Amino acid sequence: MSTPGHDDPLSKERSHLAASRSALRAMREDVESLDITDVTANWVNAAVLEAQIEQRIKALADLSETPLFFGRLDYLHAPGAEQAEGGEGERFYVGRRHVHDADGDPMVIDWRAPVSQPFYRASKKDPQDVSLRRRFGYTGGDLTAYEDEHLLDPAEAATTSRLLQQEIERPRVGPMRDIVATIQPEQDEIVRAGLAGSVCVQGGPGTGKTAVGLHRVAYLLYAHRERLARTGTLVIGPNRSFLHYIEQVLPALGELTVRQATVDDLVAHVEVRGTDEATTAVIKGDARMAEVLRRALYSHVTPPAEGVVVVRGSRRWRVPVYELEEIVRELLARDIRYGAAREALPQRIAHAVLVQMERAGEAPDDRVQNAVARNAAVKALVKSVWPQVDPAKLVLRLLTDADFLAEHAEGVLTGDEQKAVLWVKPARSVKSARWSPADAVLIDEATDLIERTHSLGHVVLDEAQDLSPMQYRAVGRRCTTGSATVLGDLAQGTTPWATRSWEEALGHLGKGEAVVEELTAGFRVPTDVIAYASRLLPHIAPGLTPVASIRENPGFFDIRTADAGPADVVAACRELLEREGSVGLIAADARVPELAAALAAAGIGHVGPGEETTHATRLTLVPASLAKGLEYDYVVLDEPQAVVDGEPDERTGLRRLYVALTRAVSGLVVTHAAGLPRQLT
Repeated sequence: MSTPGHDDPLSKERSHLAASRSALRAMREDVESLDITDVTANWVNAAVLEAQIEQRIKALADLSETPLFFGRLDYLHAPGAEQAEGGEGERFYVGRRHVHDADGDPMVIDWRAPVSQPFYRASKKDPQDVSLRRRFGYTGGDLTAYEDEHLLDPAEAATTSRLLQQEIERPRVGPMRDIVATIQPEQDEIVRAGLAGSVCVQGGPGTGKTAVGLHRVAYLLYAHRERLARTGTLVIGPNRSFLHYIEQVLPALGELTVRQATVDDLVAHVEVRGTDEATTAVIKGDARMAEVLRRALYSHVTPPAEGVVVVRGSRRWRVPVYELEEIVRELLARDIRYGAAREALPQRIAHAVLVQMERAGEAPDDRVQNAVARNAAVKALVKSVWPQVDPAKLVLRLLTDADFLAEHAEGVLTGDEQKAVLWVKPARSVKSARWSPADAVLIDEATDLIERTHSLGHVVLDEAQDLSPMQYRAVGRRCTTGSATVLGDLAQGTTPWATRSWEEALGHLGKGEAVVEELTAGFRVPTDVIAYASRLLPHIAPGLTPVASIRENPGFFDIRTADAGPADVVAACRELLEREGSVGLIAADARVPELAAALAAAGIGHVGPGEETTHATRLTLVPASLAKGLEYDYVVLDEPQAVVDGEPDERTGLRRLYVALTRAVSGLVVTHAAGLPRQLT
């Protein structure tokens, strides 16, 4: 690895960095100086163009702490002319975004461009026409080192990149950062998978599945920008703390238009103020509820009791009851939404009247058909045969009317299951009801049965293992005409309805054809830590392959008896705060208030999950229930047995403990006054 002592090559690279930053500033200034006065026909066009220019200016921001480029590729031949005799090679700097000089020549190539792909995939066995791969090391925003791999030199042995290891292990404070400089070949293959297909990534702690999903969005926006600009993209996370933690990754890659939400955000048709017992929530989240809702909804359609008479001028046109019955049967047989069929019914009746008019020698047009469809008699018939249904009122009736539920759940839910979902205290109205999160998902299902949910071009679903089948259906509705990237770890499922298999989950999502990829190489969790946590795998997910850490640094790992209780926990936090980087104190939810008081008494400042850490306040106090998806340089895990006992059953508790044990990037201290869970010992 070369350092500032080898001044000549390093100074040239620094000069290129300075010139690239200058070129990026010029690109930004060019956009800022655009005058759109003479190119917009009206104020609407002007507003749209101004918004696009503003987005472009933000995307061209030069982040001082973020390296503009992190690698260099020297090709043996010009790309596209690899086989040409005597072809002259080219040099490309690989970075987070494209930068060109005043003549339009590239100074930095976007990491997503095809010419950049060998930076991640080239090897001694498959050099892909790359003679030299150079990695750069930075301190802050300053280029301080470089490291070369001569892929075509047989005398040079393949070695692990020290700069790559340093970048993986670099201390982190604040939100999640991108991994664009450290993407591995198996990760890159998933990142660059096509837009048409859906992908499911099973990855243990520290395998980078979340980062892979976010970088896949960035890649798809690069490769299919126009299409996704029309159809939209969405990242779904488990909670607000998690979304806050990842929210800076895509902007750092120049992507500012991706929406982020939780599943609860997607189904927020009513105010959620209640909760369900675990047994009830499991039943409400079962995919069988979709059939109960469908039956209940279509029970509102009733056969016409008599024909309809339409009066126009001096003429009376009668559509007999048997013809109306045939129209209703045909609409029921078609696979269209309840609301769409209801809107089609008056048009079908009007068409039947127009056929009679034509037989009588008249020549009606579309205006006549629309007028007949709006006729009072036709509207009255539609109201009685195919009435409007409010989805929230439909769900409310199912959950409060035992007879109505029994009628439509017959053969689907058992008697005990029906009793479990019925409310003990029926609500009088939709507004006064204490809806639970599972109820909101049922309302979303009913809403989609009535009117089709808008579909996006691509959806990323993270921590998917915790979703119920009905929640998968809710997400699947948002990408029926698009694709999905599903991310999760079956061993980290901590809900009573946690996913049992990805095949089953993908079926509920409507993406049964998705390819399931497994990431088993651990980049984040140190060897000693992941080996200790993996003792739980036979008890929580016996079929999964344990994560194998590729970290050369085994990490700091210690198990301590906390004889002095919270005082020993505080002492461990104070010790780790003397090191560089972020510190997380993870504890069973019930123990958090006591530990917060102990930290305050000791004068140690801390923040909660989702709050921004600073160099002055680097400690986050994390309830175990919110630890999933988060990471810290160092972790103090308080009372593992209390984490297990805080869950309704041992298996879920052990899974929660597995999550808590695997949040550390550089070191873990386990403190306990009570005994450790037997599965760890």
